[in-house]
Amino acid sequence: MTPRLLLTGCVIACLACGVASPSALAASYRSVRIDGIPHVEQKPDFCGEACAEMYLRKLGKAIDQNAVFNASGLDPLLGRGCYTRDLAKALRQLGFDTGPVWNAVKPDRSEQDLEALFSELHRDLLRGVPSIVCTRYDERPRTTEHFRLIVGYDSETDEILYHEPAEKEGAYRRMSRATLFSLWPLKYEAERWTVIRFALHARRIAEAATTTGFSSADYAQHMMELKRKLPGEQFHVVLQPPFLVVGDEDPETVKVRSESTIQWAVERLKRDYFARDPEQIVDIWLFKDKESYEKHTLQLFGRKPTTPFGYYSASDRALVMNISTGGGTLVHEIVHPFVASNFPECPSWFNEGLASLYEQCGDKEGRIYGYTNWRLRGLQQALKAGPIPTFESLCATTTHEFYREDPGTNYAQARYLCYYLQERDLLVKYFHAFRKGANDDPTGYKTLQQVLDVDDMTAFQDEWQAFVLKLK
Repeated sequence: MTPRLLLTGCVIACLACGVASPSALAASYRSVRIDGIPHVEQKPDFCGEACAEMYLRKLGKAIDQNAVFNASGLDPLLGRGCYTRDLAKALRQLGFDTGPVWNAVKPDRSEQDLEALFSELHRDLLRGVPSIVCTRYDERPRTTEHFRLIVGYDSETDEILYHEPAEKEGAYRRMSRATLFSLWPLKYEAERWTVIRFALHARRIAEAATTTGFSSADYAQHMMELKRKLPGEQFHVVLQPPFLVVGDEDPETVKVRSESTIQWAVERLKRDYFARDPEQIVDIWLFKDKESYEKHTLQLFGRKPTTPFGYYSASDRALVMNISTGGGTLVHEIVHPFVASNFPECPSWFNEGLASLYEQCGDKEGRIYGYTNWRLRGLQQALKAGPIPTFESLCATTTHEFYREDPGTNYAQARYLCYYLQERDLLVKYFHAFRKGANDDPTGYKTLQQVLDVDDMTAFQDEWQAFVLKLK
Protein backbone atom coordinates (compact mmCIF):
# COMPACT_ATOMS: atom_id res chain seq x y z
CA MET A 1 0.00 0.00 0.00
CA THR A 2 1.37 3.47 -0.89
CA PRO A 3 1.85 6.17 1.77
CA ARG A 4 -1.00 8.11 0.14
CA LEU A 5 -3.38 5.21 0.62
CA LEU A 6 -2.16 4.76 4.17
CA LEU A 7 -2.97 8.39 4.80
CA THR A 8 -6.46 7.94 3.40
CA GLY A 9 -7.10 4.98 5.67
CA CYS A 10 -5.83 6.85 8.72
CA VAL A 11 -8.02 9.85 8.02
CA ILE A 12 -11.08 7.61 7.71
CA ALA A 13 -10.29 6.30 11.15
CA CYS A 14 -9.87 9.82 12.46
CA LEU A 15 -13.18 10.86 10.97
CA ALA A 16 -14.85 8.00 12.76
CA CYS A 17 -13.44 9.43 15.99
CA GLY A 18 -14.47 12.95 15.07
CA VAL A 19 -10.85 14.22 14.92
CA ALA A 20 -10.08 15.06 11.29
CA SER A 21 -11.97 17.73 9.35
CA PRO A 22 -13.44 17.24 5.87
CA SER A 23 -10.94 19.73 4.46
CA ALA A 24 -8.08 17.68 5.87
CA LEU A 25 -9.41 14.58 4.19
CA ALA A 26 -9.92 16.41 0.87
CA ALA A 27 -6.24 17.32 0.88
CA SER A 28 -5.39 13.63 0.89
CA TYR A 29 -7.25 12.80 -2.33
CA ARG A 30 -5.11 12.75 -5.44
CA SER A 31 -6.33 13.21 -8.99
CA VAL A 32 -7.42 10.12 -10.85
CA ARG A 33 -9.23 9.51 -14.10
CA ILE A 34 -10.24 6.18 -15.66
CA ASP A 35 -9.76 6.80 -19.37
CA GLY A 36 -11.36 4.99 -22.27
CA ILE A 37 -14.85 4.54 -20.88
CA PRO A 38 -17.21 5.23 -23.79
CA HIS A 39 -20.28 7.33 -23.16
CA VAL A 40 -23.74 5.83 -23.75
CA GLU A 41 -26.93 7.85 -23.85
CA GLN A 42 -29.68 6.16 -21.91
CA LYS A 43 -33.04 5.07 -23.20
CA PRO A 44 -35.98 6.49 -21.22
CA ASP A 45 -35.61 5.58 -17.53
CA PHE A 46 -32.62 3.31 -18.24
CA CYS A 47 -29.99 5.52 -16.56
CA GLY A 48 -28.58 2.75 -14.36
CA GLU A 49 -28.60 0.29 -17.21
CA ALA A 50 -26.73 2.77 -19.43
CA CYS A 51 -24.11 3.39 -16.73
CA ALA A 52 -23.46 -0.33 -16.53
CA GLU A 53 -23.20 -0.58 -20.32
CA MET A 54 -20.56 2.16 -20.38
CA TYR A 55 -18.17 0.24 -18.14
CA LEU A 56 -19.01 -3.09 -19.74
CA ARG A 57 -17.89 -1.60 -23.06
CA LYS A 58 -14.63 -0.53 -21.42
CA LEU A 59 -14.22 -4.18 -20.38
CA GLY A 60 -14.79 -5.29 -23.96
CA LYS A 61 -18.21 -6.82 -23.28
CA ALA A 62 -21.01 -6.39 -25.83
CA ILE A 63 -23.69 -6.12 -23.14
CA ASP A 64 -25.96 -3.16 -23.78
CA GLN A 65 -28.45 -1.40 -21.53
CA ASN A 66 -31.25 -3.64 -22.75
CA ALA A 67 -29.29 -6.71 -21.70
CA VAL A 68 -28.62 -5.14 -18.29
CA PHE A 69 -32.35 -4.57 -17.83
CA ASN A 70 -33.08 -8.13 -18.94
CA ALA A 71 -30.61 -9.46 -16.36
CA SER A 72 -32.63 -7.78 -13.60
CA GLY A 73 -35.68 -9.98 -14.29
CA LEU A 74 -37.91 -6.93 -13.85
CA ASP A 75 -41.50 -7.26 -15.07
CA PRO A 76 -41.68 -5.15 -18.26
CA LEU A 77 -45.34 -4.35 -17.61
CA LEU A 78 -44.24 -2.12 -14.73
CA GLY A 79 -43.14 0.25 -17.45
CA ARG A 80 -39.96 1.54 -15.79
CA GLY A 81 -36.25 1.02 -15.64
CA CYS A 82 -34.25 -0.52 -12.82
CA TYR A 83 -34.53 0.81 -9.31
CA THR A 84 -31.61 0.23 -6.95
CA ARG A 85 -32.68 -3.24 -5.91
CA ASP A 86 -33.26 -4.26 -9.54
CA LEU A 87 -29.92 -2.86 -10.67
CA ALA A 88 -28.13 -4.64 -7.83
CA LYS A 89 -29.61 -7.93 -8.98
CA ALA A 90 -28.66 -7.26 -12.60
CA LEU A 91 -25.07 -6.31 -11.78
CA ARG A 92 -24.58 -9.40 -9.61
CA GLN A 93 -26.10 -11.54 -12.35
CA LEU A 94 -23.63 -10.06 -14.86
CA GLY A 95 -20.63 -10.79 -12.61
CA PHE A 96 -19.93 -7.60 -10.60
CA ASP A 97 -19.12 -7.41 -6.91
CA THR A 98 -20.81 -4.13 -5.98
CA GLY A 99 -19.85 -4.05 -2.32
CA PRO A 100 -22.28 -2.46 0.17
CA VAL A 101 -24.96 -0.74 -1.90
CA TRP A 102 -27.16 0.87 0.76
CA ASN A 103 -25.30 3.03 3.26
CA ALA A 104 -26.76 4.91 6.23
CA VAL A 105 -25.87 8.53 6.95
CA LYS A 106 -26.86 10.37 10.10
CA PRO A 107 -28.01 13.94 9.37
CA ASP A 108 -26.18 15.39 12.38
CA ARG A 109 -22.84 14.00 11.15
CA SER A 110 -23.54 13.87 7.40
CA GLU A 111 -20.27 15.58 6.39
CA GLN A 112 -18.14 13.01 8.18
CA ASP A 113 -20.21 10.06 6.97
CA LEU A 114 -20.21 11.30 3.36
CA GLU A 115 -16.45 11.91 3.47
CA ALA A 116 -15.88 8.37 4.65
CA LEU A 117 -18.05 6.97 1.86
CA PHE A 118 -16.39 9.17 -0.73
CA SER A 119 -12.98 8.07 0.48
CA GLU A 120 -13.96 4.48 -0.27
CA LEU A 121 -15.22 5.53 -3.71
CA HIS A 122 -11.95 7.39 -4.36
CA ARG A 123 -9.90 4.38 -3.26
CA ASP A 124 -11.77 2.28 -5.86
CA LEU A 125 -11.06 4.90 -8.54
CA LEU A 126 -7.33 4.59 -7.79
CA ARG A 127 -7.70 0.87 -8.43
CA GLY A 128 -9.39 1.57 -11.78
CA VAL A 129 -12.87 0.75 -10.51
CA PRO A 130 -15.67 3.24 -11.30
CA SER A 131 -18.88 3.51 -9.30
CA ILE A 132 -22.53 4.01 -10.12
CA VAL A 133 -24.14 6.38 -7.65
CA CYS A 134 -27.80 7.20 -7.20
CA THR A 135 -28.42 10.90 -6.59
CA ARG A 136 -31.16 13.41 -6.97
CA TYR A 137 -31.05 14.72 -10.55
CA ASP A 138 -30.45 18.32 -9.44
CA GLU A 139 -31.11 20.73 -6.58
CA ARG A 140 -34.83 21.21 -7.25
CA PRO A 141 -37.02 20.10 -4.32
CA ARG A 142 -38.98 17.41 -6.14
CA THR A 143 -36.42 16.26 -8.66
CA THR A 144 -36.21 12.59 -9.58
CA GLU A 145 -33.53 10.11 -8.55
CA HIS A 146 -30.88 9.41 -11.14
CA PHE A 147 -27.90 7.09 -11.67
CA ARG A 148 -24.53 8.49 -12.79
CA LEU A 149 -21.18 6.79 -13.41
CA ILE A 150 -18.27 8.25 -11.38
CA VAL A 151 -15.03 7.89 -13.36
CA GLY A 152 -12.53 10.23 -11.72
CA TYR A 153 -11.57 13.06 -9.38
CA ASP A 154 -9.64 16.33 -9.89
CA SER A 155 -7.77 17.37 -6.74
CA GLU A 156 -6.95 20.86 -8.04
CA THR A 157 -10.60 21.84 -8.40
CA ASP A 158 -12.07 19.38 -5.89
CA GLU A 159 -14.42 18.06 -8.60
CA ILE A 160 -15.59 14.60 -9.46
CA LEU A 161 -15.59 13.39 -13.08
CA TYR A 162 -18.64 11.50 -14.20
CA HIS A 163 -20.49 10.19 -17.24
CA GLU A 164 -23.98 11.64 -17.57
CA PRO A 165 -26.27 9.06 -19.24
CA ALA A 166 -29.21 11.43 -19.65
CA GLU A 167 -27.54 13.68 -22.22
CA LYS A 168 -25.59 13.42 -25.44
CA GLU A 169 -21.91 14.31 -25.17
CA GLY A 170 -22.16 13.44 -21.49
CA ALA A 171 -18.66 11.98 -21.05
CA TYR A 172 -16.29 13.19 -18.34
CA ARG A 173 -18.57 15.88 -17.00
CA ARG A 174 -17.55 17.73 -13.83
CA MET A 175 -19.37 18.32 -10.58
CA SER A 176 -18.02 19.82 -7.38
CA ARG A 177 -17.65 17.41 -4.54
CA ALA A 178 -19.86 19.71 -2.49
CA THR A 179 -22.62 19.35 -5.09
CA LEU A 180 -22.24 15.58 -5.01
CA PHE A 181 -22.56 15.63 -1.23
CA SER A 182 -25.71 17.70 -1.58
CA LEU A 183 -27.33 15.38 -4.14
CA TRP A 184 -26.07 12.01 -2.95
CA PRO A 185 -28.07 11.43 0.26
CA LEU A 186 -31.63 10.25 -0.36
CA LYS A 187 -33.58 11.70 2.52
CA TYR A 188 -36.38 9.18 2.90
CA GLU A 189 -36.32 9.49 6.70
CA ALA A 190 -35.64 12.49 8.92
CA GLU A 191 -33.23 10.65 11.21
CA ARG A 192 -31.51 8.40 8.69
CA TRP A 193 -30.48 9.18 5.14
CA THR A 194 -29.57 6.59 2.51
CA VAL A 195 -26.51 6.81 0.25
CA ILE A 196 -26.35 4.39 -2.68
CA ARG A 197 -23.20 3.28 -4.48
CA PHE A 198 -22.38 0.33 -6.73
CA ALA A 199 -18.65 -0.33 -6.90
CA LEU A 200 -18.09 -1.99 -10.26
CA HIS A 201 -15.55 -4.62 -9.23
CA ALA A 202 -15.55 -6.92 -12.25
CA ARG A 203 -15.24 -10.55 -11.24
CA ARG A 204 -16.28 -13.03 -13.92
CA ILE A 205 -18.40 -11.06 -16.35
CA ALA A 206 -21.02 -13.13 -18.15
CA GLU A 207 -21.47 -13.03 -21.88
CA ALA A 208 -24.57 -11.33 -23.25
CA ALA A 209 -27.56 -13.61 -23.47
CA THR A 210 -28.82 -14.03 -27.00
CA THR A 211 -32.44 -13.12 -27.59
CA THR A 212 -34.75 -13.66 -30.52
CA GLY A 213 -37.60 -11.29 -31.14
CA PHE A 214 -38.43 -8.59 -28.63
CA SER A 215 -36.79 -8.71 -25.20
CA SER A 216 -38.17 -7.67 -21.83
CA ALA A 217 -36.36 -4.35 -22.24
CA ASP A 218 -38.14 -3.72 -25.56
CA TYR A 219 -41.50 -4.37 -23.95
CA ALA A 220 -40.62 -2.18 -20.95
CA GLN A 221 -39.71 0.74 -23.21
CA HIS A 222 -42.91 0.26 -25.17
CA MET A 223 -44.92 0.03 -21.95
CA MET A 224 -43.56 3.41 -20.87
CA GLU A 225 -45.04 4.92 -24.02
CA LEU A 226 -48.28 2.99 -23.65
CA LYS A 227 -48.84 4.11 -20.05
CA ARG A 228 -48.99 7.70 -21.25
CA LYS A 229 -51.76 6.77 -23.71
CA LEU A 230 -54.04 4.74 -21.46
CA PRO A 231 -57.42 6.50 -21.29
CA GLY A 232 -58.11 5.49 -17.68
CA GLU A 233 -57.55 3.08 -14.84
CA GLN A 234 -60.19 0.72 -16.23
CA PHE A 235 -57.70 -0.39 -18.89
CA HIS A 236 -55.53 -3.42 -18.17
CA VAL A 237 -52.46 -4.57 -20.07
CA VAL A 238 -51.34 -8.14 -20.75
CA LEU A 239 -48.05 -9.07 -22.39
CA GLN A 240 -48.83 -11.61 -25.07
CA PRO A 241 -45.74 -11.74 -27.31
CA PRO A 242 -45.30 -10.25 -29.80
CA PHE A 243 -48.18 -7.98 -28.73
CA LEU A 244 -49.27 -5.90 -25.79
CA VAL A 245 -52.98 -6.43 -25.23
CA VAL A 246 -54.98 -3.57 -23.72
CA GLY A 247 -58.59 -4.01 -22.66
CA ASP A 248 -61.23 -2.26 -20.59
CA GLU A 249 -62.95 -5.44 -19.42
CA ASP A 250 -61.96 -6.94 -16.07
CA PRO A 251 -58.31 -8.10 -15.85
CA GLU A 252 -59.14 -11.81 -15.93
CA THR A 253 -61.25 -11.44 -19.09
CA VAL A 254 -58.48 -9.52 -20.85
CA LYS A 255 -56.03 -12.24 -19.84
CA VAL A 256 -58.32 -15.03 -21.05
CA ARG A 257 -58.85 -13.32 -24.42
CA SER A 258 -55.08 -12.87 -24.74
CA GLU A 259 -54.43 -16.55 -24.19
CA SER A 260 -57.43 -18.24 -25.77
CA THR A 261 -57.58 -16.14 -28.93
CA ILE A 262 -54.35 -14.22 -29.50
CA GLN A 263 -51.79 -16.71 -28.21
CA TRP A 264 -53.72 -19.58 -29.76
CA ALA A 265 -53.80 -17.92 -33.19
CA VAL A 266 -50.21 -16.66 -33.13
CA GLU A 267 -48.78 -20.07 -32.29
CA ARG A 268 -50.63 -21.73 -35.17
CA LEU A 269 -50.05 -18.98 -37.71
CA LYS A 270 -46.31 -19.05 -36.98
CA ARG A 271 -46.27 -22.82 -37.24
CA ASP A 272 -47.48 -22.75 -40.84
CA TYR A 273 -46.62 -19.36 -42.28
CA PHE A 274 -44.54 -16.86 -40.36
CA ALA A 275 -40.92 -17.20 -39.28
CA ARG A 276 -40.59 -13.58 -38.17
CA ASP A 277 -42.55 -11.53 -35.66
CA PRO A 278 -43.78 -8.06 -36.62
CA GLU A 279 -40.88 -5.63 -36.88
CA GLN A 280 -42.36 -3.36 -34.23
CA ILE A 281 -44.35 -4.10 -31.10
CA VAL A 282 -48.05 -3.83 -31.91
CA ASP A 283 -50.75 -2.93 -29.39
CA ILE A 284 -54.04 -4.82 -29.51
CA TRP A 285 -56.83 -2.65 -28.13
CA LEU A 286 -59.86 -4.68 -27.06
CA PHE A 287 -62.74 -2.32 -26.36
CA LYS A 288 -65.59 -3.94 -24.49
CA ASP A 289 -68.50 -2.58 -26.56
CA LYS A 290 -69.54 -0.27 -29.39
CA GLU A 291 -69.61 2.83 -27.21
CA SER A 292 -66.12 2.26 -25.83
CA TYR A 293 -64.77 1.32 -29.27
CA GLU A 294 -66.02 4.46 -30.98
CA LYS A 295 -65.19 6.83 -28.11
CA HIS A 296 -61.67 5.62 -27.47
CA THR A 297 -60.71 5.12 -31.11
CA LEU A 298 -61.43 8.81 -31.68
CA GLN A 299 -59.67 9.78 -28.46
CA LEU A 300 -56.54 7.70 -29.08
CA PHE A 301 -56.11 7.92 -32.84
CA GLY A 302 -57.98 11.07 -33.79
CA ARG A 303 -60.53 9.47 -36.10
CA LYS A 304 -63.73 7.49 -35.99
CA PRO A 305 -63.60 3.81 -36.98
CA THR A 306 -64.97 2.99 -40.42
CA THR A 307 -65.96 -0.57 -39.51
CA PRO A 308 -68.08 -1.77 -36.58
CA PHE A 309 -65.77 -4.73 -35.95
CA GLY A 310 -62.16 -3.58 -35.89
CA TYR A 311 -59.13 -2.84 -38.03
CA TYR A 312 -55.33 -2.87 -38.20
CA SER A 313 -53.40 0.40 -38.52
CA ALA A 314 -49.74 0.01 -39.46
CA SER A 315 -49.07 3.71 -38.85
CA ASP A 316 -50.45 3.49 -35.30
CA ARG A 317 -48.90 0.04 -34.71
CA ALA A 318 -52.27 -1.04 -33.39
CA LEU A 319 -55.06 -3.56 -33.81
CA VAL A 320 -58.25 -1.83 -32.73
CA MET A 321 -61.21 -4.06 -31.93
CA ASN A 322 -64.80 -3.92 -30.77
CA ILE A 323 -64.42 -7.24 -29.01
CA SER A 324 -68.14 -7.53 -28.29
CA THR A 325 -68.58 -8.51 -31.95
CA GLY A 326 -66.50 -11.65 -31.38
CA GLY A 327 -62.94 -12.79 -31.93
CA GLY A 328 -63.11 -13.57 -35.64
CA THR A 329 -62.08 -10.11 -36.78
CA LEU A 330 -59.30 -10.15 -34.20
CA VAL A 331 -57.71 -13.24 -35.75
CA HIS A 332 -58.21 -11.71 -39.21
CA GLU A 333 -56.33 -8.56 -38.20
CA ILE A 334 -53.54 -10.46 -36.44
CA VAL A 335 -52.57 -11.90 -39.84
CA HIS A 336 -51.78 -8.47 -41.32
CA PRO A 337 -48.76 -7.39 -39.22
CA PHE A 338 -47.27 -10.85 -39.69
CA VAL A 339 -47.72 -10.64 -43.46
CA ALA A 340 -46.09 -7.19 -43.40
CA SER A 341 -42.94 -8.53 -41.74
CA ASN A 342 -42.73 -11.88 -43.56
CA PHE A 343 -44.08 -11.07 -47.01
CA PRO A 344 -43.97 -7.28 -47.53
CA GLU A 345 -44.58 -7.64 -51.29
CA CYS A 346 -47.83 -9.52 -50.71
CA PRO A 347 -50.65 -8.04 -52.82
CA SER A 348 -53.87 -7.01 -51.11
CA TRP A 349 -55.95 -9.79 -52.61
CA PHE A 350 -53.88 -12.53 -50.94
CA ASN A 351 -53.26 -10.56 -47.76
CA GLU A 352 -57.01 -10.15 -47.26
CA GLY A 353 -57.87 -13.59 -48.58
CA LEU A 354 -55.60 -15.31 -46.07
CA ALA A 355 -56.72 -13.05 -43.21
CA SER A 356 -60.39 -13.51 -44.08
CA LEU A 357 -60.01 -17.28 -44.11
CA TYR A 358 -59.35 -17.22 -40.37
CA GLU A 359 -62.28 -15.01 -39.42
CA GLN A 360 -64.02 -18.28 -38.60
CA CYS A 361 -61.46 -20.84 -37.58
CA GLY A 362 -60.52 -23.65 -35.27
CA ASP A 363 -57.87 -26.25 -34.61
CA LYS A 364 -57.29 -29.23 -36.86
CA GLU A 365 -54.53 -31.57 -35.73
CA GLY A 366 -52.67 -28.70 -34.05
CA ARG A 367 -52.96 -26.33 -36.99
CA ILE A 368 -55.18 -23.37 -37.69
CA TYR A 369 -58.10 -24.24 -39.94
CA GLY A 370 -60.59 -21.90 -41.61
CA TYR A 371 -64.29 -22.76 -41.74
CA THR A 372 -66.99 -21.46 -44.02
CA ASN A 373 -68.44 -18.18 -42.78
CA TRP A 374 -70.84 -15.35 -43.51
CA ARG A 375 -69.04 -14.34 -46.71
CA LEU A 376 -70.17 -17.56 -48.41
CA ARG A 377 -73.81 -16.59 -48.98
CA GLY A 378 -72.99 -13.37 -50.84
CA LEU A 379 -70.43 -15.13 -52.99
CA GLN A 380 -72.85 -17.91 -53.92
CA GLN A 381 -75.50 -15.34 -54.85
CA ALA A 382 -72.97 -13.50 -57.05
CA LEU A 383 -71.95 -16.74 -58.76
CA LYS A 384 -75.59 -17.57 -59.54
CA ALA A 385 -76.29 -14.04 -60.78
CA GLY A 386 -73.53 -13.91 -63.34
CA PRO A 387 -69.80 -14.05 -63.95
CA ILE A 388 -67.38 -12.68 -61.37
CA PRO A 389 -63.80 -11.59 -62.16
CA THR A 390 -61.39 -14.25 -63.33
CA PHE A 391 -58.61 -15.26 -60.98
CA GLU A 392 -56.15 -13.60 -63.33
CA SER A 393 -58.08 -10.34 -62.90
CA LEU A 394 -58.37 -10.78 -59.14
CA CYS A 395 -54.65 -11.44 -58.75
CA ALA A 396 -53.80 -8.41 -60.87
CA THR A 397 -55.81 -5.93 -58.78
CA THR A 398 -53.88 -3.07 -57.26
CA THR A 399 -54.49 -2.12 -53.65
CA HIS A 400 -56.77 0.70 -54.77
CA GLU A 401 -58.69 -1.59 -57.12
CA PHE A 402 -59.08 -4.31 -54.52
CA TYR A 403 -60.52 -2.01 -51.86
CA ARG A 404 -62.08 0.88 -53.79
CA GLU A 405 -63.25 -0.72 -57.01
CA ASP A 406 -64.54 -3.93 -55.49
CA PRO A 407 -67.46 -5.36 -57.48
CA GLY A 408 -68.67 -6.77 -54.17
CA THR A 409 -66.88 -10.10 -54.40
CA ASN A 410 -63.16 -9.40 -53.95
CA TYR A 411 -62.90 -10.37 -50.28
CA ALA A 412 -65.13 -13.42 -50.64
CA GLN A 413 -63.51 -14.63 -53.84
CA ALA A 414 -60.04 -14.30 -52.33
CA ARG A 415 -61.15 -16.03 -49.12
CA TYR A 416 -62.74 -19.00 -50.84
CA LEU A 417 -59.81 -19.43 -53.19
CA CYS A 418 -57.71 -19.78 -50.02
CA TYR A 419 -60.34 -22.09 -48.60
CA TYR A 420 -60.16 -24.28 -51.72
CA LEU A 421 -56.37 -24.44 -51.46
CA GLN A 422 -56.68 -25.33 -47.78
CA GLU A 423 -59.07 -28.18 -48.56
CA ARG A 424 -56.61 -29.55 -51.11
CA ASP A 425 -53.72 -29.18 -48.62
CA LEU A 426 -52.08 -26.62 -50.91
CA LEU A 427 -52.47 -23.32 -49.06
CA VAL A 428 -49.28 -23.42 -46.98
CA LYS A 429 -47.34 -24.59 -50.02
CA TYR A 430 -48.80 -21.75 -52.09
CA PHE A 431 -47.95 -19.11 -49.46
CA HIS A 432 -44.29 -20.07 -49.31
CA ALA A 433 -43.93 -20.56 -53.06
CA PHE A 434 -45.57 -17.18 -53.76
CA ARG A 435 -43.43 -15.40 -51.14
CA LYS A 436 -40.24 -16.94 -52.50
CA GLY A 437 -41.05 -16.16 -56.14
CA ALA A 438 -42.75 -12.78 -55.72
CA ASN A 439 -40.04 -10.90 -57.62
CA ASP A 440 -40.76 -12.95 -60.74
CA ASP A 441 -44.49 -13.32 -60.11
CA PRO A 442 -45.71 -10.25 -58.16
CA THR A 443 -49.41 -11.05 -58.61
CA GLY A 444 -49.14 -14.72 -57.62
CA TYR A 445 -51.15 -15.89 -60.62
CA LYS A 446 -48.39 -17.95 -62.24
CA THR A 447 -47.53 -19.50 -58.90
CA LEU A 448 -51.19 -20.37 -58.42
CA GLN A 449 -51.19 -22.25 -61.71
CA GLN A 450 -48.03 -24.10 -60.76
CA VAL A 451 -49.27 -25.10 -57.31
CA LEU A 452 -52.64 -26.20 -58.72
CA ASP A 453 -50.80 -27.97 -61.56
CA VAL A 454 -53.33 -26.80 -64.13
CA ASP A 455 -52.93 -25.22 -67.57
CA ASP A 456 -56.55 -24.34 -68.27
CA MET A 457 -57.50 -21.74 -65.63
CA THR A 458 -60.92 -21.24 -67.18
CA ALA A 459 -61.72 -24.88 -66.50
CA PHE A 460 -60.31 -24.52 -63.01
CA GLN A 461 -62.51 -21.52 -62.28
CA ASP A 462 -65.55 -23.55 -63.34
CA GLU A 463 -64.45 -26.33 -61.01
CA TRP A 464 -63.89 -23.84 -58.16
CA GLN A 465 -67.31 -22.26 -58.67
CA ALA A 466 -68.99 -25.67 -58.52
CA PHE A 467 -67.03 -26.38 -55.34
CA VAL A 468 -68.14 -23.09 -53.73
CA LEU A 469 -71.80 -23.57 -54.67
CA LYS A 470 -71.86 -26.88 -52.80
CA LEU A 471 -70.50 -25.38 -49.59
CA LYS A 472 -72.73 -24.67 -46.61
